[in-house]
Amino acid sequence: MFPESTASGFETAARLGFDGVEVMIGIDPVGADVEAIEKLRDYYGVPVTSIHAPTLVVTQMVWRGTGHWDKLRRSADMALALGCDVVVVHPPFRWQGDYATGFVAGIAEVSQQTGVRFCVENMYPWRTPAGEYKAYRPTWDPTHEPFQHLTLDLSHAATAQMRSMDYVRAWGDRLQHMHLTDGLGSFRDEHLPPGTGNQEVAEVLQHVISHGYIGDLCLEVNTRGAGSRAGRERMLADALAWTRDRVARAREAAPLFS
Repeated sequence: MFPESTASGFETAARLGFDGVEVMIGIDPVGADVEAIEKLRDYYGVPVTSIHAPTLVVTQMVWRGTGHWDKLRRSADMALALGCDVVVVHPPFRWQGDYATGFVAGIAEVSQQTGVRFCVENMYPWRTPAGEYKAYRPTWDPTHEPFQHLTLDLSHAATAQMRSMDYVRAWGDRLQHMHLTDGLGSFRDEHLPPGTGNQEVAEVLQHVISHGYIGDLCLEVNTRGAGSRAGRERMLADALAWTRDRVARAREAAPLFS
């Protein structure tokens, strides 16, 4: 619900009939407070199905004074306290020192220690007038790294000028979580409603469902251009209806592909 609050997200999810929410730690102070999230979850009756760790550029100051690995452990504690076992995490930035150089082994270790699935998300190259800036280490594309659990963001795939279908075919059962959205390949991370870009979202859904995918489909749509709360809700309601329709069609067709 950005640019609105975490509380608004729960309220809107309840009103529109979403099955659950992913909490972005650090979007506002409430999003980093497990007791506040518990109260919102219980008041609105909307489960928390995943946590997004504070690994974005704009959330680096969350839990200030806490090391990178401790932030991930704290994210895992928050997930378990809220009744879920998925933490979405971005690859580290090049300038993050030992955290970046030890990320591949460290993610496996912290996942084993906590019992939480740390699902590493695909990102995209930062394109500048001078060329591609390599912001992530080891890479923005987790395909060829030995991560056990992965998150597919279809808008990030578009921004990287990749095909989400290629990702799901390459990842197989390492695909554990999805940010369902779309894009047209702009240098900006567009987060269009699913079905309005070039990522063949309906076909991706049919493929993953026919191959036994049971993870979350988390709608992640940019509503900044909607102009009002009512406009944002219409965008989200339409995206939810579109997704449920395509999932239902994919499930009907799934036996044909099994």
